[in-house]
Amino acid sequence: MISRAAADDFVRARNKARMQGILSALHWKSNDLMSLYEVTSIIKPKSETYLGMKTIPVEKIIGSEGRYHDFSPAFFPKREQLKTRWCSIDNAMVNDIILPPISVYSLGGYYFVRDGNHRVSVAKSLGVEFIDAEVVELDSEIPIVPGMSMKELRNKVVDYERNMFIEQYKPSYLPMGDIVFNTPGAYPEMVNHILVHKYYINQNIDHEISFEEAARSWYDKVYFPIVKEIRNQHLLALFPGQSEGDMYMWIVRRWDEYKRQNKNMTAEEAVRKISSETAKDLFHRLAIYSKYYLSRLSQKG
Repeated sequence: MISRAAADDFVRARNKARMQGILSALHWKSNDLMSLYEVTSIIKPKSETYLGMKTIPVEKIIGSEGRYHDFSPAFFPKREQLKTRWCSIDNAMVNDIILPPISVYSLGGYYFVRDGNHRVSVAKSLGVEFIDAEVVELDSEIPIVPGMSMKELRNKVVDYERNMFIEQYKPSYLPMGDIVFNTPGAYPEMVNHILVHKYYINQNIDHEISFEEAARSWYDKVYFPIVKEIRNQHLLALFPGQSEGDMYMWIVRRWDEYKRQNKNMTAEEAVRKISSETAKDLFHRLAIYSKYYLSRLSQKG
């Protein structure tokens, strides 16, 4: 049986979740917890360390491994189906019944729940400051803060990777103002492009060229010709929010696909082909939408 006090606590927590949902909608933000899967797919931790049992601050638990859709960003319950389990835990905590520790991942100084989402939700609702947890730490040098959106996290990762590239390679020999990416992993991928370019150059000469020489050649003979054709074809207008660097990466991947059918295709030809295909696809989508819209108008008439 659910006690009246526990039921009242659940109603208050649900109302807070609803209010947070309204505020999130007004600010165009997600009303879900941070997803550990989405975060690690962007950050890509390189190792994990078992830290054992610890007492952790409840306020630093900001996400979940699998139940992120069930709770608001402040860990209030969003679904009525959570009531029975939530209320039984609420009753246990109020009556000082000892519950098993939760299980969490530690990432960037904050925590993501592996097991124990309901216990965390009740603890936050009751104002509990600390909770026992079994902790596994994931390594990360990317700062994470509560309420951060996936877009903000991606931007932080991109900034970190750009700074790491500049620190390691000191690319005063490249016009870095013209080489801008918005996608995590793009700067390390660019380094790989330069190294592959360096490898092919070294096949035809009797000495090893430096990374700087290879980077200059890559920019002049690979990157900039593609970017120049992107500008000529006005491709950025078809992909709002993308940078020339993002388009370069995408085009190089498509170019590799095209070369399976025509190994002599140049990068410029690949850009023109992509531009033509994209424009046709866009017009096709607009035609379908217009047909649907006119159909709806005629039905209303």
